[in-house]
Amino acid sequence: MPDAPKILIIGYGNMSGAMLAGWLTAGEPAERFAVLNRSPKTAPAGVTVYRDLDEAVAAGSHNAVMLGFKPNQLNDVAPQIQALTGEGVAVYSLLAGLTIAQLKSAFPNAAAHIRVMPNLACRINRSPIILLENGLNADKRESTFTFFDALGTAVWLEEEGKFDLVTALAGSGPGFVYRFIDALAGAGADLGLEPAQAEALALAMVDGASALAAGETLSPGDLANRVASPGGMTREGLNVLDAENALQELLVETLRATAERGAELSADNG
Repeated sequence: MPDAPKILIIGYGNMSGAMLAGWLTAGEPAERFAVLNRSPKTAPAGVTVYRDLDEAVAAGSHNAVMLGFKPNQLNDVAPQIQALTGEGVAVYSLLAGLTIAQLKSAFPNAAAHIRVMPNLACRINRSPIILLENGLNADKRESTFTFFDALGTAVWLEEEGKFDLVTALAGSGPGFVYRFIDALAGAGADLGLEPAQAEALALAMVDGASALAAGETLSPGDLANRVASPGGMTREGLNVLDAENALQELLVETLRATAERGAELSADNG
Protein backbone atom coordinates (compact mmCIF):
# COMPACT_ATOMS: atom_id res chain seq x y z
CA MET A 1 0.00 0.00 0.00
CA PRO A 2 1.93 3.09 -1.18
CA ASP A 3 0.63 5.57 1.40
CA ALA A 4 0.61 3.23 4.41
CA PRO A 5 2.32 4.75 7.44
CA LYS A 6 5.81 3.98 8.63
CA ILE A 7 4.73 2.83 12.05
CA LEU A 8 6.52 2.74 15.41
CA ILE A 9 5.00 0.26 17.88
CA ILE A 10 5.48 1.40 21.49
CA GLY A 11 5.04 -1.58 23.78
CA TYR A 12 5.41 -4.98 22.15
CA GLY A 13 3.00 -7.26 23.98
CA ASN A 14 0.76 -10.11 22.86
CA MET A 15 -1.68 -7.94 20.90
CA SER A 16 0.79 -5.70 19.10
CA GLY A 17 2.91 -8.77 18.36
CA ALA A 18 -0.10 -10.54 16.86
CA MET A 19 -0.92 -7.47 14.75
CA LEU A 20 2.63 -7.20 13.45
CA ALA A 21 2.60 -10.90 12.53
CA GLY A 22 -0.70 -10.39 10.70
CA TRP A 23 0.58 -7.42 8.71
CA LEU A 24 3.69 -9.32 7.65
CA THR A 25 1.58 -12.32 6.62
CA ALA A 26 -0.60 -9.95 4.57
CA GLY A 27 2.46 -8.81 2.66
CA GLU A 28 3.42 -5.58 4.38
CA PRO A 29 7.23 -5.15 4.27
CA ALA A 30 9.02 -5.58 7.59
CA GLU A 31 10.93 -2.35 6.96
CA ARG A 32 7.68 -0.42 7.41
CA PHE A 33 7.66 -1.26 11.14
CA ALA A 34 9.78 -0.47 14.16
CA VAL A 35 9.34 -1.47 17.80
CA LEU A 36 10.24 0.48 20.94
CA ASN A 37 10.44 -2.03 23.76
CA ARG A 38 12.85 -2.21 26.68
CA SER A 39 12.46 -5.96 27.20
CA PRO A 40 14.71 -8.42 25.33
CA LYS A 41 11.76 -9.78 23.34
CA THR A 42 12.76 -10.25 19.71
CA ALA A 43 10.84 -8.95 16.70
CA PRO A 44 10.51 -10.55 13.25
CA ALA A 45 13.43 -10.26 10.87
CA GLY A 46 13.64 -6.88 9.17
CA VAL A 47 11.72 -5.02 11.89
CA THR A 48 13.83 -2.36 13.61
CA VAL A 49 13.96 -2.66 17.40
CA TYR A 50 14.80 0.28 19.67
CA ARG A 51 15.70 -0.52 23.27
CA ASP A 52 15.59 3.06 24.54
CA LEU A 53 13.66 6.23 23.84
CA ASP A 54 16.59 8.36 22.69
CA GLU A 55 17.42 5.85 19.97
CA ALA A 56 13.85 5.96 18.64
CA VAL A 57 13.74 9.76 18.74
CA ALA A 58 17.06 10.03 16.92
CA ALA A 59 15.82 7.73 14.15
CA GLY A 60 12.71 9.89 13.60
CA SER A 61 11.60 7.93 10.54
CA HIS A 62 7.96 7.18 11.41
CA ASN A 63 4.73 9.04 10.71
CA ALA A 64 2.53 6.93 13.01
CA VAL A 65 2.87 5.37 16.44
CA MET A 66 0.82 2.54 17.87
CA LEU A 67 0.42 2.48 21.64
CA GLY A 68 0.59 -1.11 22.89
CA PHE A 69 1.34 -0.68 26.59
CA LYS A 70 -1.14 -1.03 29.47
CA PRO A 71 -3.84 1.67 29.80
CA ASN A 72 -2.82 2.50 33.36
CA GLN A 73 0.66 3.44 32.12
CA LEU A 74 -0.58 6.31 29.96
CA ASN A 75 0.02 9.11 32.45
CA ASP A 76 3.58 7.94 33.06
CA VAL A 77 4.49 7.12 29.47
CA ALA A 78 2.85 10.01 27.58
CA PRO A 79 5.21 12.78 28.84
CA GLN A 80 8.21 10.64 27.87
CA ILE A 81 7.17 10.08 24.25
CA GLN A 82 6.01 13.56 23.20
CA ALA A 83 8.95 13.80 20.81
CA LEU A 84 7.60 10.73 19.01
CA THR A 85 4.02 11.99 18.69
CA GLY A 86 4.48 15.46 17.25
CA GLU A 87 3.40 17.26 14.10
CA GLY A 88 2.34 14.98 11.26
CA VAL A 89 2.23 11.84 13.41
CA ALA A 90 -0.95 9.77 13.78
CA VAL A 91 -1.45 8.06 17.14
CA TYR A 92 -3.09 4.62 17.02
CA SER A 93 -4.22 3.48 20.46
CA LEU A 94 -4.84 -0.10 21.59
CA LEU A 95 -5.43 1.18 25.14
CA ALA A 96 -8.79 -0.21 26.22
CA GLY A 97 -11.16 2.32 27.74
CA LEU A 98 -9.18 5.44 26.84
CA THR A 99 -11.21 7.96 24.87
CA ILE A 100 -10.30 10.18 21.94
CA ALA A 101 -10.44 13.17 24.30
CA GLN A 102 -7.95 11.50 26.65
CA LEU A 103 -5.65 10.68 23.75
CA LYS A 104 -5.81 14.27 22.48
CA SER A 105 -5.02 15.54 25.96
CA ALA A 106 -2.09 13.13 26.33
CA PHE A 107 -0.71 13.78 22.82
CA PRO A 108 -1.80 17.32 21.91
CA ASN A 109 0.63 17.78 19.04
CA ALA A 110 -0.30 14.64 17.09
CA ALA A 111 -1.96 15.06 13.71
CA ALA A 112 -4.69 12.49 14.37
CA HIS A 113 -5.88 10.16 17.13
CA ILE A 114 -7.33 6.75 16.30
CA ARG A 115 -8.72 4.16 18.69
CA VAL A 116 -8.12 0.60 17.46
CA MET A 117 -9.60 -2.57 18.93
CA PRO A 118 -8.58 -5.92 17.40
CA ASN A 119 -8.41 -9.36 18.93
CA LEU A 120 -5.65 -11.97 18.79
CA ALA A 121 -7.06 -13.52 15.60
CA CYS A 122 -5.34 -10.66 13.76
CA ARG A 123 -2.29 -12.96 13.88
CA ILE A 124 -4.06 -15.12 11.27
CA ASN A 125 -5.81 -12.17 9.56
CA ARG A 126 -9.22 -13.17 10.93
CA SER A 127 -9.95 -10.43 13.48
CA PRO A 128 -12.65 -7.76 13.50
CA ILE A 129 -10.87 -4.41 13.85
CA ILE A 130 -12.91 -1.59 15.38
CA LEU A 131 -11.72 1.90 14.40
CA LEU A 132 -12.70 5.34 15.69
CA GLU A 133 -10.83 8.43 14.54
CA ASN A 134 -10.39 12.13 14.99
CA GLY A 135 -8.24 14.22 12.68
CA LEU A 136 -7.95 12.09 9.53
CA ASN A 137 -8.81 13.56 6.16
CA ALA A 138 -10.69 11.45 3.63
CA ASP A 139 -7.56 10.02 2.00
CA LYS A 140 -5.91 9.16 5.32
CA ARG A 141 -9.13 7.66 6.59
CA GLU A 142 -9.28 5.38 3.54
CA SER A 143 -5.63 4.33 3.78
CA THR A 144 -5.97 3.72 7.54
CA PHE A 145 -8.97 1.49 6.92
CA THR A 146 -7.09 -0.50 4.28
CA PHE A 147 -4.06 -0.84 6.53
CA PHE A 148 -6.06 -2.36 9.40
CA ASP A 149 -8.46 -4.28 7.19
CA ALA A 150 -5.50 -6.47 6.21
CA LEU A 151 -5.75 -7.98 9.71
CA GLY A 152 -9.29 -9.26 9.12
CA THR A 153 -12.38 -7.10 8.81
CA ALA A 154 -12.10 -3.43 9.74
CA VAL A 155 -15.18 -1.45 10.77
CA TRP A 156 -15.47 2.28 11.46
CA LEU A 157 -17.43 3.15 14.60
CA GLU A 158 -18.87 6.66 14.50
CA GLU A 159 -20.35 6.74 18.03
CA GLU A 160 -17.67 6.61 20.71
CA GLY A 161 -20.21 5.90 23.45
CA LYS A 162 -20.54 2.37 22.06
CA PHE A 163 -16.80 1.66 21.87
CA ASP A 164 -16.57 -0.18 25.20
CA LEU A 165 -19.54 -2.38 24.29
CA VAL A 166 -18.11 -3.19 20.87
CA THR A 167 -14.79 -3.95 22.56
CA ALA A 168 -16.54 -6.32 24.96
CA LEU A 169 -18.17 -8.18 22.08
CA ALA A 170 -15.45 -8.24 19.40
CA GLY A 171 -12.25 -7.59 21.35
CA SER A 172 -12.84 -9.57 24.55
CA GLY A 173 -15.19 -12.03 22.84
CA PRO A 174 -12.51 -14.60 21.97
CA GLY A 175 -11.85 -15.06 25.68
CA PHE A 176 -15.50 -15.95 26.19
CA VAL A 177 -15.47 -18.34 23.22
CA TYR A 178 -12.33 -20.03 24.54
CA ARG A 179 -14.00 -20.40 27.93
CA PHE A 180 -17.03 -21.98 26.26
CA ILE A 181 -14.83 -24.46 24.37
CA ASP A 182 -13.02 -25.31 27.59
CA ALA A 183 -16.30 -25.77 29.46
CA LEU A 184 -17.79 -27.89 26.67
CA ALA A 185 -14.72 -30.15 26.67
CA GLY A 186 -14.81 -30.27 30.47
CA ALA A 187 -18.45 -31.31 30.39
CA GLY A 188 -17.62 -34.12 27.98
CA ALA A 189 -14.82 -35.26 30.27
CA ASP A 190 -17.08 -35.10 33.32
CA LEU A 191 -19.52 -37.41 31.54
CA GLY A 192 -16.87 -39.97 30.69
CA LEU A 193 -14.79 -38.93 27.67
CA GLU A 194 -11.02 -38.80 27.82
CA PRO A 195 -10.11 -35.11 28.45
CA ALA A 196 -7.77 -34.85 25.45
CA GLN A 197 -10.36 -36.41 23.15
CA ALA A 198 -13.12 -34.16 24.50
CA GLU A 199 -10.97 -31.06 23.90
CA ALA A 200 -10.05 -32.12 20.36
CA LEU A 201 -13.69 -32.77 19.50
CA ALA A 202 -14.83 -29.46 21.00
CA LEU A 203 -12.18 -27.50 19.10
CA ALA A 204 -12.94 -29.21 15.78
CA MET A 205 -16.67 -28.74 16.27
CA VAL A 206 -16.41 -25.00 17.02
CA ASP A 207 -13.99 -24.46 14.13
CA GLY A 208 -16.34 -26.12 11.66
CA ALA A 209 -19.52 -24.57 13.05
CA SER A 210 -18.11 -21.02 13.01
CA ALA A 211 -16.75 -21.44 9.47
CA LEU A 212 -20.12 -22.71 8.27
CA ALA A 213 -21.99 -19.87 9.99
CA ALA A 214 -19.65 -17.27 8.47
CA GLY A 215 -20.43 -18.51 4.96
CA GLU A 216 -24.20 -18.92 5.41
CA THR A 217 -27.01 -16.52 4.66
CA LEU A 218 -29.02 -17.97 7.57
CA SER A 219 -28.57 -16.40 11.00
CA PRO A 220 -26.83 -18.42 13.73
CA GLY A 221 -30.20 -18.75 15.45
CA ASP A 222 -31.76 -20.21 12.33
CA LEU A 223 -28.81 -22.58 11.93
CA ALA A 224 -29.31 -23.81 15.49
CA ASN A 225 -32.90 -24.61 14.67
CA ARG A 226 -31.87 -26.36 11.46
CA VAL A 227 -29.58 -28.65 13.48
CA ALA A 228 -32.28 -29.40 16.05
CA SER A 229 -34.99 -31.79 14.84
CA PRO A 230 -38.23 -31.75 16.88
CA GLY A 231 -37.92 -34.30 19.64
CA GLY A 232 -34.30 -35.07 18.74
CA MET A 233 -31.07 -35.04 20.72
CA THR A 234 -29.94 -31.53 19.80
CA ARG A 235 -33.33 -30.05 20.60
CA GLU A 236 -33.20 -31.61 24.04
CA GLY A 237 -29.86 -29.96 24.70
CA LEU A 238 -31.04 -26.61 23.34
CA ASN A 239 -33.99 -26.79 25.71
CA VAL A 240 -31.50 -26.66 28.58
CA LEU A 241 -29.62 -23.69 27.11
CA ASP A 242 -32.82 -21.86 26.20
CA ALA A 243 -34.63 -22.33 29.51
CA GLU A 244 -35.71 -18.90 30.82
CA ASN A 245 -33.33 -17.33 28.27
CA ALA A 246 -30.55 -18.19 30.73
CA LEU A 247 -27.68 -18.32 28.24
CA GLN A 248 -28.44 -14.92 26.71
CA GLU A 249 -28.99 -13.37 30.14
CA LEU A 250 -25.61 -14.71 31.24
CA LEU A 251 -23.94 -13.17 28.20
CA VAL A 252 -25.72 -9.85 28.71
CA GLU A 253 -24.17 -9.71 32.17
CA THR A 254 -20.80 -10.80 30.75
CA LEU A 255 -20.75 -8.02 28.16
CA ARG A 256 -22.07 -5.46 30.64
CA ALA A 257 -19.31 -6.23 33.16
CA THR A 258 -16.67 -6.10 30.42
CA ALA A 259 -17.91 -2.79 29.00
CA GLU A 260 -18.19 -1.24 32.46
CA ARG A 261 -14.55 -2.12 33.10
CA GLY A 262 -13.69 -0.06 30.03
CA ALA A 263 -15.43 2.96 31.57
CA GLU A 264 -13.50 2.36 34.79
CA LEU A 265 -10.20 2.32 32.91
CA SER A 266 -11.13 5.63 31.33
CA ALA A 267 -11.99 7.13 34.73
CA ASP A 268 -8.72 5.85 36.21
CA ASN A 269 -6.84 7.91 33.59
CA GLY A 270 -9.12 10.94 33.78
